Amino acid sequence: MSNLNDRNRGIIEEFRANGGKVGGPFAGATLVLLHTIGAKSHQERINPVACVRDSDRLVVIASKAGAPTHPDWYYNILANPRITVEIGTEQFQVDATVAEEPERTRLYSKMVSMMPGFADYERKTTRIIPVIILTRTK
Repeated sequence: MSNLNDRNRGIIEEFRANGGKVGGPFAGATLVLLHTIGAKSHQERINPVACVRDSDRLVVIASKAGAPTHPDWYYNILANPRITVEIGTEQFQVDATVAEEPERTRLYSKMVSMMPGFADYERKTTRIIPVIILTRTK
């Protein structure tokens, strides 16, 4: 877990230093920083996640790179769906909802068209990978 935390910390620092742009596997992708409240710990957690825009909404995928379990941030969102996101140099609150079919498949396909690696994640796992819609609060 420490390696993942160190990697995430490096991505977050690079994101903030470069107005939301990062290199490596996320080069050219739109990245957001999800600020969630831990479902059990009740402490703030920040996770860098690839996203795609859908009209005026942001969409993130709880893929965990095709692991058999959902990422921790997904459970944090279920427990506390009003979260803060950073995108570019902007920070604002959103309401997070889990997409239902057929919208889930449409949005997942939209992410795959941007980042084809997400197709591999579906093939690697037997779970249905959740798609999260982030709608800016007013």
